[in-house]
Amino acid sequence: MFTGPLEDRVAIQELNGTYADGVVRIDADTWASVWAEDAHWSLMGMEVEGRAAIVDLWKGAMSGLAAVSFHCIPCMIEIDGDRAKARVQTQEFMLTKEGKTRAVGGLYEDELVKSGGRWLFTRRIFRIVAEYNPQEG
Repeated sequence: MFTGPLEDRVAIQELNGTYADGVVRIDADTWASVWAEDAHWSLMGMEVEGRAAIVDLWKGAMSGLAAVSFHCIPCMIEIDGDRAKARVQTQEFMLTKEGKTRAVGGLYEDELVKSGGRWLFTRRIFRIVAEYNPQEG
């Protein structure tokens, strides 16, 4: 369900766009800009606290990739004042530096805060819901 002011919902969609842009360009500064300083990230069971630690984990995860195509579609945004919850579906197509490919469908469950006039992720939980490796048929 999508609830709350349209302006805020659009801003959260744009925040997801910035996140995706950072992933596709493997740009840590762009990717880091969407996180609150005290954010929490759960990446397939790995729990990380604080933007600096989150970015370090992401850099490590991205270090083996030559290219990424990352698509995200918000499927729920609920605004409650300066707080929000969202769910975002993703499709990722990755090429490793060794030439292997991987395709993943995922789901983010998010909590956000509006701070200084802009939305930031305070909590993101990511899990893979489907995976397909074309090299394995």
